[in-house]
Amino acid sequence: MTSAAEAPHIPVLLDEVIAALDPQPGDVIVDATFGAGGYTRALLDRGATVHAFDRDPDATAQGRGWAEARTTPPRLVLHPRCFSEMVASLAEVGIAQVDGVAMDIGVSSMQLDQAERGFAFSADGPLDMRMSQAGESAADFLNTASDSQIADVLYEYGEERQSRRVARAIIAARPLTTTGELARVVRKALGYKPSDKKDPATRSFQAIRIHVNGELDELREGLSAAEQLLRSGGKLAVVSFHSLEDRIVKRFLRDASGRNSGSRHLPETDQQPAIFTQISKAIRPSEAEIARNPRARSSTLRHAVRSDTPARKVAA
Repeated sequence: MTSAAEAPHIPVLLDEVIAALDPQPGDVIVDATFGAGGYTRALLDRGATVHAFDRDPDATAQGRGWAEARTTPPRLVLHPRCFSEMVASLAEVGIAQVDGVAMDIGVSSMQLDQAERGFAFSADGPLDMRMSQAGESAADFLNTASDSQIADVLYEYGEERQSRRVARAIIAARPLTTTGELARVVRKALGYKPSDKKDPATRSFQAIRIHVNGELDELREGLSAAEQLLRSGGKLAVVSFHSLEDRIVKRFLRDASGRNSGSRHLPETDQQPAIFTQISKAIRPSEAEIARNPRARSSTLRHAVRSDTPARKVAA
């Protein structure tokens, strides 16, 4: 049987990410979202040493044997932790600075494809959605939260305009235990027709998953950690998959560029030293890549280069 780590997996915007990081033999690079190891493979092939993070125990467990078989001596170190913890985790192995950080935000293809993980409604499975396989599940949240709490999550993280209607429907249908049940409740609340172009349950599933995993806070903390770790001239490459994520990345890089709010009305003296330079515009996949890998359609890459300006202090 083929394991998830060995199964066909197509990393999104791979060529563009590797070009942005420009790994050289001996470079130390963080793959903040190991998943199936797509970016890591390419980085190792270029001679880099990779410290790979993933909070999903399945990903790191499957990656261990593959890592040991591919590199002699080992140039891949797996960290079974959230990428927001990369500063502390790398300090434990004696690393204070790195040459690059790659981040591929959100749910992985492996997680989506495993019905038992409960991330998707393409196949019925338990209502779970936990990347770390620990803590509060989607079912726990939906079956205990108030209608206002559920509505706020759907509106903030799924941009669901009819969030209160969906929340009331969820409350009325409790307890919910499977992805199929949740999808049917959302569709009924929103008057979904099979002929509709997009399944409205997609927005609710995205919102609940983001909430259960604290994904946007994790992204903010991960970007701050990358700022702390990258040496002068080090490179950051971040792939996001929806507007909420991309907005956070764009704002982080704008603020770190020294442009403050980006207002052209600010006096020149208010400009701060740039922490990141050579900030790219949004890079999106080609039609050829989308044809090979439809999941790449919504992806956006932004990358930048670390200056020698000291990192900003992290709030306690």
